[in-house]
Amino acid sequence: MKASLRLNIPLIFVANKPLRLENQANLSLIIVEEGPDIADDRIAGLVQPGDLVITADIPLADRVVAKKAYAMNPRGTLYTEHNIKDRLGMRDLLSGLRDNGMITGGPAVFSKKDRQAFANQLDRFLVRQLKK
Repeated sequence: MKASLRLNIPLIFVANKPLRLENQANLSLIIVEEGPDIADDRIAGLVQPGDLVITADIPLADRVVAKKAYAMNPRGTLYTEHNIKDRLGMRDLLSGLRDNGMITGGPAVFSKKDRQAFANQLDRFLVRQLKK
């Protein structure tokens, strides 16, 4: 959010409940009904080529990339047309293994290192996009 405010880039949150946001002209919130994939469907419907969506949801990232936009996860991984299908395949494989009890658990705990990686990747992305 700091980068959006600093660079005056519009930032839209999509959620199924109200969020506390600073009262800034470039920040907006769209509230959707609760339910599976309702927020994802709204995001996918709104995204335009070149937009950036922050999401940990790989299927949503795939939908975003298919619309010639970008997706980044909260750990700083940027999804593009060059890597999203591999990530989606890995996600499906791991999901199947978890469903069959072959592996348990999920991703590692979100760390300070992850937060820094996200901030660095976001900064690089924004600088590249603003130069265009």
